[in-house]
Amino acid sequence: MFYLHPAVIMIIGAFLAVLLKGLPRKIVLVATPLAAFYMVTTMYGMEPGSYGVSHYMGMEIITSRIDKMSLVFLHVFTLMAIIGAIYALHVDDPMQHAAGFLYVAGSLGTTLSGDYLTLFCWWELMAFASTFLVWARRNPVSTAAGFRYLLMHTFGGLVLLAGIFLRYQNTHSIFFDPIDPATAGVAEYLIMAGFALNSAVVGLHAWLPDAYPEATVTGAVFMCAFTTKTAVYVLMRGFAGFEILAYMGALMTLYGVGYAVIENNGRRILAYHIISQVGYMVCGIGIGTALALNGAVAHAYAHILYKALLFMGVGAVLEMAGTANLNELGGLYKRMPLAMLFTVIGGISISGFPLTSGFVSKSMIVTGAGEAHQVGLMLVLLLASVGTFLSVGIKLPYFIWFGEDSGRECKDPPKNMIVAMAIAAFFCIFIGVFPDWLYNMLPFDAEYHPYTSYHLAESVQILAYTALGFYLLRKLMKPKPKLNLDLDFFYRKPIAGIVALFAKYLSPANDWVGELYKRAGFKTALTMASATSKFDVGAIDGVVDGLAVKVRETGEEVRHAQTGKLQQYMAIAVAALFLAILLAANI
Repeated sequence: MFYLHPAVIMIIGAFLAVLLKGLPRKIVLVATPLAAFYMVTTMYGMEPGSYGVSHYMGMEIITSRIDKMSLVFLHVFTLMAIIGAIYALHVDDPMQHAAGFLYVAGSLGTTLSGDYLTLFCWWELMAFASTFLVWARRNPVSTAAGFRYLLMHTFGGLVLLAGIFLRYQNTHSIFFDPIDPATAGVAEYLIMAGFALNSAVVGLHAWLPDAYPEATVTGAVFMCAFTTKTAVYVLMRGFAGFEILAYMGALMTLYGVGYAVIENNGRRILAYHIISQVGYMVCGIGIGTALALNGAVAHAYAHILYKALLFMGVGAVLEMAGTANLNELGGLYKRMPLAMLFTVIGGISISGFPLTSGFVSKSMIVTGAGEAHQVGLMLVLLLASVGTFLSVGIKLPYFIWFGEDSGRECKDPPKNMIVAMAIAAFFCIFIGVFPDWLYNMLPFDAEYHPYTSYHLAESVQILAYTALGFYLLRKLMKPKPKLNLDLDFFYRKPIAGIVALFAKYLSPANDWVGELYKRAGFKTALTMASATSKFDVGAIDGVVDGLAVKVRETGEEVRHAQTGKLQQYMAIAVAALFLAILLAANI
């Protein structure tokens, strides 16, 4: 049976997105993820197992491990790539398109990896490619946010790599298999920490609400779908049943909604809500039962679609109205009716309304906690549901679309953005009405029926009382333009102090030593030349000083020249490297 790694398809698409222009590029932008999606659907007919196996330095490299768990994530990732590509059709920026496709390729490659070496390579491609989606906004704030984002993910990658090395030293294997909590040691917990950073666990989460709101409108749609959900996949693959994850996940659910309730910027609200919703998945992984794990997978699938829909809706507001700050918006339902409709569908889906995807996925994790006799976790998850509806189901749409009219002149976004939102909205309703379509893809055997009288009554009561609370407290919840400090405040300040200390004392010393070496090298060379050519050694000092100044000036000019082209060349080089690796493995 013909098989081509779907990440290869996305990398080829990234190349073509840079090389082509106009209509041919738009055709490639849609055809590439469609081809990857088609390849994933053909993989359902393949026998579960390892494909693209090769050997390197005595290690078995498995670039494609196909089973029900990997297939369900591949399915939603490629579906989301199609939606994201359609949403970005109007953007004339090859760097964004290439970075987006390389980002998707990294996620697909990670999902299929059967060994830690392959996983790490794709993992780092995700980090670097997604950084360009932040930088592509091209302003000082996004540039700084992109560097912080990259530094955090570099740190997480180093922690992951340290764990991989230690595990290889202990086991002499790089096979990526489930880890028993009873036998886990330092190596395994380092690997878990590297994965956990990408899932934005509390304490290692600040990169997400810092970077996602600063990404481009279309880039944020890609970013909200892949990094954290790929982390959910690898945590489930390797660390299901680790009790610490259940408690970390529960904390994430409350922490995320707490900040979402008080935030003013629409995209920051949604970013914090990613932390909360991923918390449900991490909690389900920690509980570790078949039902809880199925719930984590189902919720990841549903979350990718409704969260992308919300980011698309708020992104459309940012693009057409010029701001995503709630205190500057209001009354836009008259001017952007279609965007309003689809955003509201995303809001009720994330809130768990009956007949939406959130209703049939989130409840599986809550029920799994109850059946595992984790009553405390179950109550925390239900409490977080209140905050979800309050912040994203009511507050966000109310202050954007309704409330006091801001008077901003705007209209619905371009047709391609509307089509993308319509596709995501369709799946939000379709999964809610026909949940078996999703349940049949889940990897574990666990029967579950969402539309029971108890679950319906519970959901209606939570939603009704939350709506009543918002109505009574709506004046107090009016958004205010303020800065909310997060936990990163406690480590960004000390790090800034350390950097300032180095810049003040060690950097000048380093420059001084470097200058001595330069001068010594020039003078030695010229002195040796003067011995045979009768140069005046006394005049060498002036020549050396002038040359050093010229070198510094030229270096500064080169460093700042043609940044955009250098970024494109870097993206192409990274794509070429990974494509060569895959082709060498005979995939």
